[in-house]
Amino acid sequence: MPTYTLNVNGRDLQAAVSSPEMPLLWVLRDVLGLTGTKYGCGIEICGACTVWINGQPEKSCDIDVSSAVGQRITTIEGLSPDRSHPAQKAWVLHQVPQCGYCQSGMLMSVAGSMNAGHHGAEIANEVDNLCVCGTYQRIKTAVAGL
Repeated sequence: MPTYTLNVNGRDLQAAVSSPEMPLLWVLRDVLGLTGTKYGCGIEICGACTVWINGQPEKSCDIDVSSAVGQRITTIEGLSPDRSHPAQKAWVLHQVPQCGYCQSGMLMSVAGSMNAGHHGAEIANEVDNLCVCGTYQRIKTAVAGL
């Protein structure tokens, strides 16, 4: 089985996978045990699988593991291990999650927009992740203060 070295959350990790085409999402979850990144649709629409590749939000369901080699990957576990990121604090303050399934991808998209220098309504307009529980009003309220 081929082994790939991936830089995930600032650490070089070895991932032995059956195929170079295995989606990064499954490598993160099933091989490396980082289950914060979620599977939603598998076709880059919902955003539940959002991680950062070199600081940019990307959908991990459609990135091959071989394409991720040499890239800096950040998952929700690496965003802020102590939950001190401003977006995480806003999520708690405004009680954003309902079921919570989409929230790790949503937070990675929001934090990525913040890293690009965007604020408030800009973030709300830019992030296109889906939330099946419909917590969009709480998301907008939380993002308004960022």
